[in-house]
Amino acid sequence: MEQNIHNIKSKIIMPDYKNFELSSDGTGLKTSNAGEYRLFKYGDPNRNRKKYLVVVITVDVRKKKLYDLDVHIQGEGPSEPEVAQKHIKQASKDGYKIGKFYGDSAYDTNTMFDTLHAIGSEPVIKIRKNAAPENIMGSKHRRKEAREYKKEGYRVWADNKSYGMRWVGTEGTFSAVKRKFGENTVSRSKEGLIAEGYQRFWLYDTMKCYAESRIGGTI
Repeated sequence: MEQNIHNIKSKIIMPDYKNFELSSDGTGLKTSNAGEYRLFKYGDPNRNRKKYLVVVITVDVRKKKLYDLDVHIQGEGPSEPEVAQKHIKQASKDGYKIGKFYGDSAYDTNTMFDTLHAIGSEPVIKIRKNAAPENIMGSKHRRKEAREYKKEGYRVWADNKSYGMRWVGTEGTFSAVKRKFGENTVSRSKEGLIAEGYQRFWLYDTMKCYAESRIGGTI
């Protein structure tokens, strides 16, 4: 059965509106339900520690609508900023206008700021504590945002930028999916685990879209 299921990658329903305010973030799903087989195959033999299934999502925070996601075994996939950049570039290519992009300090990278500038999107990214504007090299766009962040301080900057909106989209989606389907995966193979992670988020988003179409509003 699993052999058939993990070959299925259902398409995420795209919204009919074209203006996005996107946020990306990652979470982990536990891979501990398949016993010693999975520990042997995916665990760290030096620390006897199981690896997580990593899910990185990109969501429109205003509508809490899933745009895309990446699923991989911990330590075997791209970084969160790399996933976000891929999603942002694809959204722009598909004709979506990304007014803002929200991200925590993991997204404070030169390439992230340069990508957002290239598509005309406003970055709302928390600057790392050790990022001194005068020492930032390689991206004038990141340096400019870092100066503004340091000048205003976190609280004023967060209020002015509505930084808390990122929680609405990403953390809200993570919480909903884990409440519906739990945090533990049940597949045994790597392919099955990745498919299971993808399908949980796709299914939640599909059910949400259906419910919203019935009530005529955002859930």
